[in-house]
Order: sequence, then structure tokens, then C-alpha cells
Amino acid sequence: MRRDVVPEPANSRAFYSFLTSVVVPRPIAWISSTSAQGVDNLAPHSFFTIASVDPPIVQFTSVGRKDSVRNIEATREFVVGFTPEHLFEAVNATGTNFPPFVSEFDAVGLTREPSARVRPPRVLESPVALECRLHLIQDMGNCTLVFGEVLHAVVSEEVLDGALPAIDALQPLSRLGKNEWGTAGTVREISRIPVEKWPGHYGGAASIP
Repeated sequence: MRRDVVPEPANSRAFYSFLTSVVVPRPIAWISSTSAQGVDNLAPHSFFTIASVDPPIVQFTSVGRKDSVRNIEATREFVVGFTPEHLFEAVNATGTNFPPFVSEFDAVGLTREPSARVRPPRVLESPVALECRLHLIQDMGNCTLVFGEVLHAVVSEEVLDGALPAIDALQPLSRLGKNEWGTAGTVREISRIPVEKWPGHYGGAASIP
């Protein structure tokens, strides 16, 4: 038996909670930005993805117009930091609703690292950082979508396996529903099936000539 869950204005908050409980796991963008007054902000945003490969553009969504959005509008720059499992409590703490004149770097005790191409600092404790220039800000309902072109990236050698980061070294955090957070857990590997090697045993009716 299934239960209908209908999005309506009267229960928008409840439907938001429903969406964030089924669209899981969600990667976390640890956004550092700098205000026009020079205050460095750091906040986790769990609506985050790659929007384009060429040019390389990443996108995060802010539910409501938070300090991250206002700072990026003012300076047109930001950094996406990676959130590893061992920084779980620090990442959560940077989500505290501090006033704009308080820097989460200082409140949480994280280390600023100068960026190569943009003004906002990177989080030294984070193994990966993407330095971004604002590409587009788009309001959508009660949310703001921020698109940034990646100008520069850095990665700690400790998490590399050859040229690419290794998932067991990165140990990524993700957001789940309610107040739940996730880790990588069991990692499974499988190759995509080329059409010319389609095995035909999945029970579908399609035939491949």
C-alpha cells in the first residue's frame, strides 16, 4: 500500500522534509565566501552538483538568501571545499546561523589557506578545493541557484591514487533525511555495458540488432 504525499503551499515545509529524505545521499558543498566588508563566511550546502563539464561549472542551491549568496553577489567569487568524514562535527558547526559579522572560520577553529585565483580562502583542513568565479545566479521560488565556473582546483596528495582521488581516502560525508548524515559505506564497482555487448538477460522486451 502506498501513501500519497502531495506538494501544496500549506504543507511546503513538510514536503521539503519529504524531498530531502528521499533525494539521498546528497553531496555537500562547503562554500567559503568573503563579504564586501571582508568577513570570511563558511557554510555547508547539501543541494550541490556538477552543472557543466566544458566549461567546468558547479552549482549549489541556497534555501533562502543566506550569507553565502549575498557575499557571492557582492564579490562574484567563492570556493567549494570537500567535506570528509573526519570533519563531520566542524562541517555541521559551520551551519550555525551566526550573524554576518562573525566568521565561521574563527568560530569553529578552522584554518584559512590563501586561494590561488579568488579572494575567499580555502579550508586548509579540507583535502579538495574548487576555486570558482560566479557564472550565474538564478532565483527559483524560495531558493537561489548559484553557478560557478571552476578556475582552479587543488587536491591533497594524501588522497590521490595515481591522478585521481581515491574514495577510501576521501571518505566523503553526505546529507540524508532529518538530522542524518551518511558516509561512503560499502563501495561497489561495475562497468557500463556497451550496446554491442548487451547480454540480453535482464528480462526486458527490447532486442538489439
